[in-house]
Amino acid sequence: MKKKSQSKMEHVWAPWRMKYIQETSEKGCFFCKGIREEDGDNNLIVKRGKFAFVMLNRYPYTSGHLMVVPYAHEASMEALPVETQTEMMILVIQAIKVLTREYGAEGFNVGANLGAIAGAGVADHLHFHVVPRWNGDTNFMTSVGNARVLPETLSDTFQRIRENWPVEAN
Repeated sequence: MKKKSQSKMEHVWAPWRMKYIQETSEKGCFFCKGIREEDGDNNLIVKRGKFAFVMLNRYPYTSGHLMVVPYAHEASMEALPVETQTEMMILVIQAIKVLTREYGAEGFNVGANLGAIAGAGVADHLHFHVVPRWNGDTNFMTSVGNARVLPETLSDTFQRIRENWPVEAN
């Protein structure tokens, strides 16, 4: 009888992240606190705009991991004024340009975790992550068993989104 091969679960230990986990119980929003401070090592804000700012992630996934944050303490993108939404995207693009030029980044992960259920560490103050990537680096997104679980087929997902896309967004 031929034995079926099984892949072994690998663990990557990052004890330096424990400080982040323990500090998440700090009272108040560290984004709002940082806005009120003078820019420097204390708040890590590298660029301020009229409606949003850019800061380094204190516990980065990679070197140059930035966050684009609105001044408004708001959890959802749709609640922000269009001027803030626009400036945030402009700042994301500027961050990509800077990281490409300064770090030689070859790609990026850009995104926001909207809500605690989606993995947001700070669920009540929206922010975008801009994470530079390089060929051959290790992906920071953990996968288990080299498989993804999708509750419906791609075809069904496509149909649902297409049929329910708002007309005014075209």
